[in-house]
Amino acid sequence: MTLTRRLARPMLASVFIASGIDTLRNPGPRAEMAEPVTTKLASSLPLPDDTEQLVKLNAGVQVVAGTLLAIGRFPRLAAAALAGSLVPTTYAGHRFWEEEEAADKSRQRVQFLKNLGLLGGLILAAFDHDGAPSLGWRARRAAHRVAEGASVAMESLPVG
Repeated sequence: MTLTRRLARPMLASVFIASGIDTLRNPGPRAEMAEPVTTKLASSLPLPDDTEQLVKLNAGVQVVAGTLLAIGRFPRLAAAALAGSLVPTTYAGHRFWEEEEAADKSRQRVQFLKNLGLLGGLILAAFDHDGAPSLGWRARRAAHRVAEGASVAMESLPVG
């Protein structure tokens, strides 16, 4: 693992670990902010009706996936899980378009855009192959080698 990854992954993960722990300790304020969104989602998706339970579940995902990303274990999966948890967090917690006061709207917009930036970093981390070729590349290369081998084998068969 390069020094850049060794430093960047824990830095990116830190906000999720800290926020997740804080939410697990005190889920009430976040559950209150998320209530309008979770009520709508629970009516159309098979989700629990308890907003606080959903908030705690999301926080747990952030703590576990953040820790995995920070220590470099399953970093692509951890980054993808964090990205998946960040989308509902951002939508439920930073609906700046619903704010009436200019200062509140501005504060929520900044938090929304910060989360958007974090999402971009997580997408990069989720697709980071750590210098190794992707599975897709490896599969295409193996298929190409098999096709070449079959072609050579067919050329060496006697005709007639």
